[in-house]
Amino acid sequence: MTDYEMHEPDFSGTTTEEWDEPQLEDFDISERSSDGQRDSDESRQTDDLSEVADHFILSSSGFPPENFTDLKLPVVDPDGNLNKNALQTAKSGGHGVGAVEDLDDDTQEEIEDMINELANDNFDDADFGD
Repeated sequence: MTDYEMHEPDFSGTTTEEWDEPQLEDFDISERSSDGQRDSDESRQTDDLSEVADHFILSSSGFPPENFTDLKLPVVDPDGNLNKNALQTAKSGGHGVGAVEDLDDDTQEEIEDMINELANDNFDDADFGD
């Protein structure tokens, strides 16, 4: 069984826009560090994936993830907005928590609770259960 790690995503706003699962190229990740110098490829990749991982609930290799493909259940768009439709997809869609392979029942329940809380706390018209 895969040992998944979950965390609460980081977001700066909310949206109800149509949702398409983001790809790595959708994220504006810089090629330079804050001091203007080029980072090593390995260092930059770790920093970039850490930033990208803030948009996801689950990772099969921890946070920051080893690879973009380790990230599961995106709920924050590349602009940093928590997306209500993404939460709905993460909860019950074909790419949702129930479709994640090797996820134990307790972790699935914790994730569903987090999704419900994120939706109900951040969207007035959300009715995602308790």
